[in-house]
Amino acid sequence: MDLFDYMREQNMEKESPLASRMRPVTLDEVVGQQHIIGKDKLLYRAIAADKLGSVIFYGPPGTGKTTLAKVIANTTSARFTQMNATAAGKKDMEEVVAQAKNDNGMYGQKTILFIDEIHRFNKGQQDYLLPFVEDGTITLIGATTENPYFEVNGALLSRSIIFELKPLSREDIRTLLLRAVNDREKGMGSYNGVIAEDALEFLADVANGDARAALTAIELGILTTPRGADGKIHITLEVAAECIQKRVVRYDKSGDNHYDTISAFIKSMRGSDPDAAVYYLARMLYAGEDIRFISRRIMICASEDVGNADPNALTVAVSAAQAVERVGMPEAALILSQAVTYVASAPKSNAANVAIERAMEAVKNTLTAPVPVHLQDAHYKGAAALGHGAGYAYAHLYPNHYVKQQYLPEGLTGERFYEPTEQGYEKQMKEWLAYLREE
Repeated sequence: MDLFDYMREQNMEKESPLASRMRPVTLDEVVGQQHIIGKDKLLYRAIAADKLGSVIFYGPPGTGKTTLAKVIANTTSARFTQMNATAAGKKDMEEVVAQAKNDNGMYGQKTILFIDEIHRFNKGQQDYLLPFVEDGTITLIGATTENPYFEVNGALLSRSIIFELKPLSREDIRTLLLRAVNDREKGMGSYNGVIAEDALEFLADVANGDARAALTAIELGILTTPRGADGKIHITLEVAAECIQKRVVRYDKSGDNHYDTISAFIKSMRGSDPDAAVYYLARMLYAGEDIRFISRRIMICASEDVGNADPNALTVAVSAAQAVERVGMPEAALILSQAVTYVASAPKSNAANVAIERAMEAVKNTLTAPVPVHLQDAHYKGAAALGHGAGYAYAHLYPNHYVKQQYLPEGLTGERFYEPTEQGYEKQMKEWLAYLREE
């Protein structure tokens, strides 16, 4: 590299986006993802020892997949080559493989090939890589935002270790933002900018775990905001909202507004108003509320307020909770909307809720009477001698699979804890129980 090439590279580095300039050089600079790069973890040890095998990094945008690849490039003695699957073709891969064979044969140097968006390669392109990964000609690092178990050939998967990257936490984003504002070498420190605490919290929240989005916003803010009278560039909440193009929602996750909004959300579902319920859902999602917290509230409402009037409501709510864990945002919003509108529109009954409250009160306020002898366990040795299970009538041997016998302990016989309503499916349950009791 001559002087002109060096100067050109330095200028490109200075003019590159902040998110690119702030990429860590070493593992210890990486923020977040401690579940895979903590000092006691396999990936950290493999990178530090320069003994990395083929891996696939899977996770949402802005979580550090390319960053980890760059760190590996900075620490390995192997030749590091990068390509993007959206632009690369078979010819590009053939050139990499040929160079890798040459380097290995002549100098004993290994080659690491980093393929960004590897899911964009078709089956034929992925198959081409397989023998060279298998014989060690290249060590593959793949990065993908899509589930590799669906998008990457099984043969490649079996020869790679998959590491799932998680969205960065709010604290991680805060750390990166403060580093970007104050770092005078790679960041924006030379601009003499300061960021208000509420602006910092807002950006950390709405970035939704995407470091690139947060850093792009702070760079735009510092570059476009006039200096104040004190000569500093002040990143206020209003500036932050404008730079990330999201309206500020007054929603403190630990304050009154949080509890007011979730209360309105639950009461709207209970009150059978799907429009209001989905509005409050949108408000929480916009403000960055934890989707797991929201899904838990939907499950509780499905049982507490819908209950047996529509038993399928709980099934929908539970399925939604599992789905949002696997899918994540932004698609999780669709799943939550389906569950919310279903639960809000379903017939309502709190009879199951009332039943357990009555039963708990009975247990609390009455002596714990023994279980009737005919209901006691008769399966263990010696139970028959004690008379346990004697006289029990097996319901399936009787018409309608029902036989009248005492189930509640003495002193509670005749108590009614569960009183089905006339709502939805519970009306049928009520009629059936009444029929059995009359029989």
